[in-house]
Amino acid sequence: MEREGGGEDDIVCLDGSFFINDDYQLTKFTFGSQVLELFCLHSASTDFDLTGQLVWPGAMLLNDYLSKNAEILRGCSVIELGSGVGVTGILCSRFCHEVVLTDHNEEVLKILNKNIELHTSSENRNCTGLVAKKLEWGSSTQIKQILDEHSGGFDLVLGADICFQQSSIPLLFDTVAQLLHVRRGQCKFILAYVSRAKILDAMVTNEAISHGMQISEVVGTRTIVGNLEGVIYEITLQ
Repeated sequence: MEREGGGEDDIVCLDGSFFINDDYQLTKFTFGSQVLELFCLHSASTDFDLTGQLVWPGAMLLNDYLSKNAEILRGCSVIELGSGVGVTGILCSRFCHEVVLTDHNEEVLKILNKNIELHTSSENRNCTGLVAKKLEWGSSTQIKQILDEHSGGFDLVLGADICFQQSSIPLLFDTVAQLLHVRRGQCKFILAYVSRAKILDAMVTNEAISHGMQISEVVGTRTIVGNLEGVIYEITLQ
């Protein structure tokens, strides 16, 4: 730790490692007949930007939905936005032929890659086609790099509990729009949304509409997750 200046208005400069908690624990999750083990934190890091080190309620909601409707995954190519530790992408890889997991944070990408390695090791080969990529929402350059490697685009775009910052929601839908346009009419965005503020509820709907998308609630998916209301949305280009 370093101090700059003097007096009452001292500025304390902390090394970035101060915020990082990497005490990951191997944790078991069960979704229907699917049992996953992966490394994650059980409590939040000091740094707000490291929320991806946890498994959030929306991921549990999405995985429960996907495990009950696995037919929508079979043989598909999938890209997940804000993958965090990878619990949703790894589940998908048991049914899909290709799964691209993405996150923007380098520390989160480390644990994401560790979990991919765990599930593609010689002892655990029931997950295939898993790869992690860095993706900042709204970055046309990074999206292009991913699409250059996957020129046919994707059948599904997935997101779980990724709408909790107002500033990120327009960038999220910019990214989704670019991905959906590659396979217009054949690709859809499945979003597990957890309601934390009415202003965010409205932003998600309004951003989808302003990007030329149709947003529909999947019947029967509205439920309580982690003491909050969650729902599955299907979002397509109009």
